[in-house]
Amino acid sequence: MVSKEKMVLDPPPEFAAQALVRDETLYRSASEDRLAFWAEQAESLDWYCKWDQVFDSNDPPFARWFVNGKLNACFNCLDRHTQTWRKNQAALIWEGEPGDSVVLTYQDLYQQVNKCANGLKKLGVQRGDRVAVCLGMIPELMVVMLACARIGAIHNVIFGGYGADSIADRINDCGARLVVTADGGWRRGGIISLKKICDTALRKCPGVERVLIVKRTGTDLEFMKGRDYWYHNLINEVESICEPEIMDAQDPLFILYTSGANGKPRGVMHTTGGYLAGVAATHRIVFDAKDNDVFWCTADIGWITGHSYVVYGPLLNGSTTLMYEGSPDWPERNRYWGIVEKYTVSVFYTAPTVIRSFMSWGAGWLDGRELGSLRLLGTVGEPISPEAWMWYYNYVGGGRCPVVDTWWQTETGMILITSLPGVTPMKPGSAARPFPGVDAAVVDGNGNAVSVGQGGYLVLRSPWPAMFSSLWGDTEGYKNLYWNKINGCYFTGDGAWQDKDGYFWIMGRVDDVINISGHRLGTMEIESLLVKHPVVAEAAVIGKFDEIKGQVATLFITMRDDYQDTPELLQELKDYVADGIGAIARPEDIYIIDEMPKTRSGKIMRRLLRDIAEGNVLGDTAAQEDEGVVEHIKERYRG
Repeated sequence: MVSKEKMVLDPPPEFAAQALVRDETLYRSASEDRLAFWAEQAESLDWYCKWDQVFDSNDPPFARWFVNGKLNACFNCLDRHTQTWRKNQAALIWEGEPGDSVVLTYQDLYQQVNKCANGLKKLGVQRGDRVAVCLGMIPELMVVMLACARIGAIHNVIFGGYGADSIADRINDCGARLVVTADGGWRRGGIISLKKICDTALRKCPGVERVLIVKRTGTDLEFMKGRDYWYHNLINEVESICEPEIMDAQDPLFILYTSGANGKPRGVMHTTGGYLAGVAATHRIVFDAKDNDVFWCTADIGWITGHSYVVYGPLLNGSTTLMYEGSPDWPERNRYWGIVEKYTVSVFYTAPTVIRSFMSWGAGWLDGRELGSLRLLGTVGEPISPEAWMWYYNYVGGGRCPVVDTWWQTETGMILITSLPGVTPMKPGSAARPFPGVDAAVVDGNGNAVSVGQGGYLVLRSPWPAMFSSLWGDTEGYKNLYWNKINGCYFTGDGAWQDKDGYFWIMGRVDDVINISGHRLGTMEIESLLVKHPVVAEAAVIGKFDEIKGQVATLFITMRDDYQDTPELLQELKDYVADGIGAIARPEDIYIIDEMPKTRSGKIMRRLLRDIAEGNVLGDTAAQEDEGVVEHIKERYRG
């Protein structure tokens, strides 16, 4: 068992000696003049016209960064690099699930994006139009995003695993006139019929005028003449040069939908100047970006992590970014390690739930793979337990790679709490300190700072460059959901506590609580305890309705490969929770399952587990990575 109070690991000396940031200077300069610090970071971008004001907050909570500055996101990601030695450097390394692969240099990607941009214009897309993009993890997804940015259109990437209703909701809400999709996509050896799903969605989308189709799998499809166009035909009919639009720093770059508490998706809108400055700075500094890095963020581009650290962050800094189309366990559970070895990946950024899966499969799957190219590891998406952190550090990184545990959100756009790998001592399970220029705190419901070691609400007391500018079409929701809950602060919705060294320990969503006989227990606290037990690979805790107690704790557990469930083991686990937290937390039920229902970004879908436990009709299942997981759990526990 790892003690998070005692375990502190210094950055490996070999890494620290070569790190981009080796001391506390950045923290000090940002603390002395936060706006000057962010202005300096924005200087890494190319501007047609510099800003005349770094930050304007005359209309809180709305804020403007780099006021009156002019730039283009695509130019910053591509054009300027083609004028340097990076022209022939790999911009994108892509591997498909079946094993096919593509390497695009910065010049190659520049040419493809120019032609795609002209193709979009030929289909009638204009500056300010919304383009819905429903593609799997293929190169054309990146190309279309950058092409939209080039011509001033606003891209709305819709996760390729969504169902028709979820796709329709997002298309209609943003008012997209053009949809980009593919005939199909590969997933775990099978084909997802993307075009067919989109066709079903479009029956409810009267505003869509054109559909652009990428040929990926050769899947049969219905082709609607006058509406549908093949991507490969279109780009062969247009000019190869498209001049980038000059955009204002406040112009929207993209909309990305995140699920709301009532099931209605919320359109998070990010603008151009501040977002680019924030993701460029955090990618360069947090991941210690080097010219020869191969940077692999495993996130799907349908989520914010993919936007910021598969596409924009790496390309802004002239890095080589890697994309993989498929699942980490297809066709074998060492697929990721084969990719790391094949492409000599140096920086690897993934989710705690993926790491826990690696743990449950066992370290033997790393045997025979050469992982010596790795020099830095990262984690994102949810709090990571100290045990999972140490497994990652020891088995994947060989005890020589720093681990940056990053906290941020769709709404924040960029990493906000993290270690700096050449500077910050690491505490397994802690996200460490706010990034320089970020003002985070833990407060009570009145906005007052809480004592060291005391839990509270994680808030941001000052705006930051990559912050979302509003919710699409819902300015009141923007104010009420995020800015009006705790006076003067951005309410993250997460709970946290700080230790004596100022390190942040994220406890998970504050609404992830169970109320048992009037006692409020955080599900994260119970889950963190359970994964310390030697038989438990992953744990999800939900509150099940109980007429007497209000709620009771119900556990869903996946086990390590070497263990099997028995009545004695189930009783041992109940006692383990009661002993570790208190009798009030003793679980009523424990379900042993083969696999957790997850989104493609790796988050456990606890609400589906709650529906199963309570016998309810399942809520929205569109974001699932594998629909068969929930069906298997239902069959097992509902008979």
